[in-house]
Amino acid sequence: MPAGDVVIHDVLADEAARYVFHDGVVTGGLDQARDLDLWLSVEKGTLIVDRLPGCAAYPRQSGPSRLFTLKPGEIGRYQANFRFTVTTCACNPSWYYEDWLILIANGEMKTDGFVSRKPDHHVDHRVHLYGGSRRPSREHGK
Repeated sequence: MPAGDVVIHDVLADEAARYVFHDGVVTGGLDQARDLDLWLSVEKGTLIVDRLPGCAAYPRQSGPSRLFTLKPGEIGRYQANFRFTVTTCACNPSWYYEDWLILIANGEMKTDGFVSRKPDHHVDHRVHLYGGSRRPSREHGK
């Protein structure tokens, strides 16, 4: 990964493009995370990760929410899914869905760092996208 305050490797597999993967890498300051609806700040070496309200139709979020704080060398994993409206016209309701997996490290990371070790913090905000109980976990046969 390139050196930088923040490195974002964005991977997209879109149904409209037959799920062909497209990816890109962006580096820069902490404000780069705003494109992911995240707010990053640093206090005495600790990285604070907050989720900003987004434009999802479901689930709605009224304000910022603290995901986790990462001490130097720690890794955090955030999982969430969303339903977005394509149009605001009630005569043509169209939806698209996103399933997020965001991995964040406080400090330098080896190339295989996110896959070779377990995260220190894990937040799972996946839900049933039309209401109801929390979506069951897909990890370890649960």
